[in-house]
Formats: sequence, structure tokens, C-alpha cells
Amino acid sequence: YLGRGLQSPVFTKQPGSIVFPADSMDRNREVVFSCEAEGNPSPIYRWNLNGTIISPKAGSRYSLSGGNLRISQLNKDQDAGTYQCLASNSFGTIISREASLTFACESQTISVSPFSFVIKPAEPPVWKPLTFSWIFNEYPTFVKQDSRRFVSQETGNLYIAKVEPSDVGNYTCVVTNTVTKTRVQGPPTPLVLRSDGIMGEYEPKIEVQFPEAVPAAKGSTVKLECFALGNPVPSITWRRTDGVPFARKVDVRKTIGVLEIPYFQQEDAGMYECVAENSKGRNTVKGKLQFYAPPQLIENPQDVQKAIDESLVWECKATGKPKPMYRWMKNGQSLEPEEVGVSHMSGSDVGMYQCVAGNKHGQVYSNAELRVVGKRILSSSDFSQNLLKTHTMVREGGDVLIECRPKMSPRGKISWRKGNEALRETHRISILDNGSLRLTNATKSDAGIYTCIAGNQFGTASSAGSLLVKEPTIITTPPATLDITVGESIVLPCQVTHDPSLEPKFTWFFNEQLIHFGNHGGYFEKHSAGDIMIRNIQLRHAGKYTCAVQTKVDSSSIATDLIVRGPPGPPTSVHVEEISDTTASLSWRPGPDNHSPITAYTIQARTPFSLGWQAVSTVPEVVGGRRLTATVTDLSPWVEYEFRVLASNTIGTGEPSRPSRQARTKESLPKVTPANVSGGGGSRSELVITWEPVPEELQNGGGFGYVVAFRPYNATGWMQAAVPSAEVSRYVFKNDTIQPFTPFQVKVGVYNNKGEGPFGPAVTVYSAEEEPGSAPSRIHASSLSASDVEVTWRVLPWITGRRPDQSKRVYWEKREKEEMASVLRTVGNRTSAVIQGLRGSTTYSVTVRAYNTAGTGPPSNVVNVTTKKPPPSQPPVKVMWNTSNSKIILNWEQVKALENESEVTGYKVLYKRNRSSQPRVMETNTTSVELSLPTDEEYIIQIKPIGEGGEGNSSRQITIPRISGPNAIGSASTVSTLSALSTIALSFTARTSL
Repeated sequence: YLGRGLQSPVFTKQPGSIVFPADSMDRNREVVFSCEAEGNPSPIYRWNLNGTIISPKAGSRYSLSGGNLRISQLNKDQDAGTYQCLASNSFGTIISREASLTFACESQTISVSPFSFVIKPAEPPVWKPLTFSWIFNEYPTFVKQDSRRFVSQETGNLYIAKVEPSDVGNYTCVVTNTVTKTRVQGPPTPLVLRSDGIMGEYEPKIEVQFPEAVPAAKGSTVKLECFALGNPVPSITWRRTDGVPFARKVDVRKTIGVLEIPYFQQEDAGMYECVAENSKGRNTVKGKLQFYAPPQLIENPQDVQKAIDESLVWECKATGKPKPMYRWMKNGQSLEPEEVGVSHMSGSDVGMYQCVAGNKHGQVYSNAELRVVGKRILSSSDFSQNLLKTHTMVREGGDVLIECRPKMSPRGKISWRKGNEALRETHRISILDNGSLRLTNATKSDAGIYTCIAGNQFGTASSAGSLLVKEPTIITTPPATLDITVGESIVLPCQVTHDPSLEPKFTWFFNEQLIHFGNHGGYFEKHSAGDIMIRNIQLRHAGKYTCAVQTKVDSSSIATDLIVRGPPGPPTSVHVEEISDTTASLSWRPGPDNHSPITAYTIQARTPFSLGWQAVSTVPEVVGGRRLTATVTDLSPWVEYEFRVLASNTIGTGEPSRPSRQARTKESLPKVTPANVSGGGGSRSELVITWEPVPEELQNGGGFGYVVAFRPYNATGWMQAAVPSAEVSRYVFKNDTIQPFTPFQVKVGVYNNKGEGPFGPAVTVYSAEEEPGSAPSRIHASSLSASDVEVTWRVLPWITGRRPDQSKRVYWEKREKEEMASVLRTVGNRTSAVIQGLRGSTTYSVTVRAYNTAGTGPPSNVVNVTTKKPPPSQPPVKVMWNTSNSKIILNWEQVKALENESEVTGYKVLYKRNRSSQPRVMETNTTSVELSLPTDEEYIIQIKPIGEGGEGNSSRQITIPRISGPNAIGSASTVSTLSALSTIALSFTARTSL
């Protein structure tokens, strides 16, 4: 029967409670409760709400996906309550733990005087696994708790002991479900500072206090809250009224009014007192911590198979304080009485049974399956399938259960012995009804060999195992609050004492989330023993760090609060309150100070014309950390600005705020005139005036344009013309009476919609010139080489109406048509030019013309010039070298020029020490040369023939290696140097004579 793989249902995932904002009820919001179970056949699922079965139907708000229940179009009145999942197959039905759906965090608008401030959720939370926080103005700026501000994790209320102007703004309640990790938030609640109140000093008024009796679960973390309103801001201290000092594990966070006691034990119970005190008085509140324990099963019903007509008694035992109450369920339905007994077993008794043990602090469920078979099997006791554990370990002072589960039918008697002595039950030692041995508050003397003896009328058997009592694991590092600055590194200690035979395992949690070393950007590293190091710490690393130590027999943990100080967070709500043509009044809200008071603010601005964000001048010049307004000065009129604010403290400057909305400064009269006013040129009888347009950001308003004023030199009256376009940079005045090259005084002014601005300084601009009327004289051309010709001429005398510094054009050609000639221009009063790149043995015709801005004058007389024959084309060959007494001796064959080449008149020897150095030149008229050079260097040498036509082709590079010396020389490229040509306009015609 069991071999066919059949299985009764067992939950693998049970629903968790859900909190939902009461004021976020749009028709598209929905929730999902999770439920999964294993079983064969596969389980089918049902759900109940407040004990009533839900029937999902087509078109209803409830639907099932596997075992998950989806509720759409949430209705606060209909859907709030307790949900349970039922999983069934052919073996029976089991029911899940309870899960609640609650609606929370509906806040109220409150206006207060400048004394104190409280925001309360409209409905207090009813389910504990919630955390509360409050957003100030904009996410992600959360209210930071300190001696002045407090968020109760019991009620969700936000308290401000003494309201300051920086507290004015919108507050939004955020509720986080710590089980499902979902987060919801309510609507914003404005805090408005009334102006009719007068700030006065008064004694502390305790607003947050714990009850007179506080039940505290064994092993839990107990947090007592205490916070007072008052002026001056009250201080909070804690003590035990019995005078017993706090244990090292107790964390007293005075700054946020919380007393935290981790791993609560019986000795931590007692009367606690919170004291709130300031210079005006003192108030206290007391409460008693009462030790309790939620139910914990110590004896579970086990799956059982019985024969027809047999009897069955199932027992279910649990510890707890108060004492748990029990109820039984079969296939999801309640049974009576508390202890289930079945006599004369029949097939109708088959099913899934659940024991539910509960007190006011919780419930625990156990499952067991009952199967009924047709025939009873009798047997003696047998341990072969369920031997006692060979070794059972317990820590000194701990509790341990040694199970004894022999197989025998009918059930017989079970007894125990330690060593050779029979065990008797005491206040610490008890034998459970199922035969298991329970031992509490273990001591070293309890270690030894324990034997379980089981027998019935068919025989007796026994099984033995050893009990090892180990020293408890104790964390010696006390809880602490550590303080560190962004960018620093810190070691969080976790030192323990433990049984030397056990290896402790250390696990670290950050804000109750497991730290995976190697992730988290490499910030977290394991240090010596159980310590961890956080490198280059960031603001996001602030929080609660818990070190958990576990051995095979026990576990312990300790918490450390880490405060990270850093530059302030970005300010919020940057607004332009008022703007003029050159100033803007700004306001903003402070961001978090990150545990270091804000000392100053910096304001930056940008425009469509600026290169990013730029610091601006303000009034006051230095904006202190307590100011939340400032006036920006020296702005440009009629420009769109964005502003942002940065906060600084002693640690540094934080991230900037979000930019403000764009705001345009008002218009004003223009003040900036065009730059680089000049002109000249143009056609006859024209006065051309030019300038650089004024940039848009300096125009100071719309309708921008220019006023051009001009007059003949030494005249009294000005002529003016308006240019109504900001982009135009030229104005031409034409009048037939204007004489060529007449000087004018010119100035350019500006205007916009607000009126006329200033004129710029007056400059002298000449009217258009006349073109040159005569040609240059005394033209002479001479050949310098096969490729270069020099041309000279006489300067023209200055004539009225023309510039005295007329430039020249030189024309040259090899044909008779001047329009095909090449042209070389010169500038100014030069009297010569060199024409390069010509062909050797070629006759060229050359003419010269003067030109100016008005045009080109007549050509000069034509002169002819013939270039010299080309230089020798054959390179030197058979170059030989040798070294002697720091000398390099070179020899080569005589180069013979061809018929159409100029004769060889000598040679140039180019040599350099290595490839990267500059070559040196030696000339000779022989075919050998002696160089006085050190022979411990490498040399590169080339030889060129020279003649009347210039330099000929070079020999191949010759590398002469160093004769001695430790270093090798690297190679480099040869660099050619070209001389620059001055601009000259020449015209000449060439006739080839070869």
C-alpha cells in the first residue's frame, strides 16, 4: 500500500498576513494569498474567510490559481479578516495556519503650534509583523529618528518633540510587511506651522509609553518605547526599579527612546522605568515585563496504521506560558474532546487529524494520518528500525529529548536506565507517554549512557545511546552602537566562548537580511574568527548588524547598531519664489543630514547657454546650514534658469537636489554692445560695416536689434540706420557721393522691447577702394635652380583712393594664354617672391599685377626666365667606409651627369648619430670625406650630388655600427623640412626650351 508512492497532504507553503492601505482602493488593486501542498493524489484546495468557505465562481472577485487565492477589486468592509487554506486528497484534509488581511495607514491632517507634533494612522495596526516609516516631502527622503523625532513601531505614529521651521512639509506613512516584503503607503499629511503660537519652555510630557504589564516571549527580542514632548527637548534614560544592572546584551538607544532586550529569558522579567527629563522638570513611566512562552509542541501525534476494531489514543503536548489550550480537527473540522480516543476502529475513522495548541501568544499545528487495515499484526518489541541515536548532545543548562520508538504490538511497557541504574522521574527528568525521555536544565553529571527498555507479553528489547553535555556558547562581545564616517572601514566584532569540541558557525545579518559574502559589491569581508569587516562604508550600510553563532547544541546572537555619518542628502522642494531681471529668491527643504549637522548650502544654476551647472552669487554671500532661503544675484535678464541646491557638513558636500522648474528672468534695457566692429571693402561708393552679433543670453529681452551710426571723419552729425535682427552682422551704406577709400567714424548700438541701450566705441572704417590704375615696374626674374625662380619688382606709389599697402599677384605660364597661367599672391608691400615647383630647363613668361579689395590692376611687362638644368639623377654608388682613431673615412664613385642634367659641382654628406637625431651636413667637392666622430656610436649616413640645378638623388642609407659601447641605438624616421611660401600674386607664361 505504501509502496505505490501514495501520500497524504503536507503543506510546503502557507499563507502570510497582508496589510493594505485603506485609502488606496482603486478597482485594479488586488492581493494574493499563497498556499502549496504536496501529496499523491495531488491535493485540491479550498479557502475560508472567518471560518466560512469561499466559493470562487466565474466573474467573482475570488479566483484560485493552484492553491493561491487571488482577491481583486478589494473591498475593505468585505475582505478584511482571517483566511485559511484547506488542502485535501483521498487521505483527508489539512487546514493551514491563520493569515489576516488588514487595511492600515490612513493618516490625518494636523496643523500645530510650534510646540510639538503627532501624526497618527487613522486605524492602528492589528498585525505585528509590520514596520513603519515616514517619507518627508519626497521619496527617498525618510524621517530620521533622533532625540527630537520618533516613529513608534507599535502604533505607527510619528512624534516631533519640538517643531522647527525645517519640519514644515508633507509626511507620508509607509507600512512594510516583513513577511511578504510588500510595501504600501498612505496619502501625504501636511504639517503647517501656525503663526499664532509662542514658543515657551515646558516640562516633558510622555506621549509614547509601554503598558503597566508587558508580556515578553522567551527567546524573543523585547523593545520598550518611551518618548516625550517638551521644550527643551527631553532626554530619555532607563533603569530597573529593583536596582539590578542591565545585562550586557541590553541595547539602550537613548537617542530614539527604545530599550531593546534580545533573547528574553526569565531573569530579564521585572519592573522597568523610563525617565524623561529637561531643565523644566522630570516625568517617569513604569511597566512590568512578564515572561511568557508561545506554544511549542513537545509531543506530536504520529502517523499511525491500525487494524479494524483496535483502539487508538493520540496525545498532543505543548509547553507555553500561559498553559496552552488544545483542540483537535479531523479533515479540517473541529472535534471534541481535547484528547482524541478512538475505540473499535472502522473505515470511517480514516483521515487527517490535526492538533492545535494555542494561547494568547500564538498557535501551533501538528498533522497526523490515521489508516485502518483489516487485520491486526502482533509482535514483540523491536528496535531494528528505530535505534536510539548513538550520540545525543545538549548544552549545559539546556533541555533535551531522547526519543524511544520501538515497534511492538500490542504496546507494552517502556523504562529507562542510565549506566546500570534505573532512572526515576524527578522535576528535571520525565518519561513521556510515548516512551521518550525528556531532561531539562542539563548538568555535566547528566552525561552518560542511556538505555531504553521496551517489552510486552511477546518479548523485551533495548537500545542505548550516549548523552554528551557541552559547555554553552556565550558571545563575549557586548552589544554596542558604533559610529563611522563614509569611506572608512570598520571591523564589527563577534567573539565567543564555546565548548572546545564544537566548531561554531558564524552568520551575519544586516537589518535582518542574511549577508552573502562576495556579493554586496565586495564591501563585506570575513575577518578573524567571527568578526566581519566593512570596507569603504557607504550611507546605505547604516543599520542593525546581528551576529548569530550556532553549534550542534545551541545558538546565540548579538546586535550592533551602526551609525554612518556622511555628507548630507540632497535638499528637496527647490522653488523659485520670486524673480526679477537679475535676481531670483529661492526656498528649499533640507534633506537628511546623515548624522552630521548641515553647515552650509551652495546654489548652482544653469541656462540653455551655460556649460553645465555653475555656482552663482547669493545674498547672503554664505548660506548657513539653518537657512532655507536665499536670493541669487547677478543673473542675466530674459534668460531661462534652473536652480539646484547642495548641502555641506563637516564631512563633505552631498548630492545636489533635483532642479527647480525653469523660470525666466524679466526683460531690461540691453547693456552689451557688439564686439569687433570693423568693415571696409565692397563695391565703389559703398561703406561696409561689420560686427559680431550679441549672444542671445546678453540681449536682455525680445525684439533685439542694432542701431548703426556713421559719419565722415571730422564731420559733426551722425547718420543712423536700424537693423531689426539679432543675427545680422553686416550693414552696407551706398551713396554715389562717397569717394573711394574715405575714412568714416562708425559705432554700433543695441535696442530691445524695453528701449535703446548704449553705443559701442567709435572706430574708423574706410569706404570701398578703387582698383590699382598702373602696373608694377622694373620686373626681373632669375633662376635659382631647376625648380625655383625669384621675381622682383618696384613698389607702386600710393594714390588717393587706394591703400598704400597694395598687394601683388605674380602670374606665370608655359603657354601664351594668360588665363591659363598659375598665380602666386603676396600680401603687403613685398617686392619679391620665389616661385617653386617648376620644371628644369624650361622657359617661363612672368607678369606682375597689383590688387586690392576693389580689384586687380593692369599687368606689368612680360619677362622670360629659363630654369636651370635638372640636378644629377644618379645617386653616389660603391660607398666604402672604415674607422680609424675616432674617425670615419668615406669614399664613393664620381657621379656623372647626363646630357640634360647640370654638372656635378660637389657633394653633400648627411650624417646623424641615430635615427631620432637631426642630421648634420658636410659639403665637399671630392669623392671622399673624413668625419671626426667617436666610433662608440651608431651612425646613419647619406650622400647627395649637387649641381647648378640643385641637389640630386641621395645614396642609400648607410648604417655604421658602433665599435664599442654598452647601449644599442633604436631607429627613427627621417624628417623633411619645407620652407613656407609668402603669399604673392604673380602671373607668368613659360616657354619650354629643352
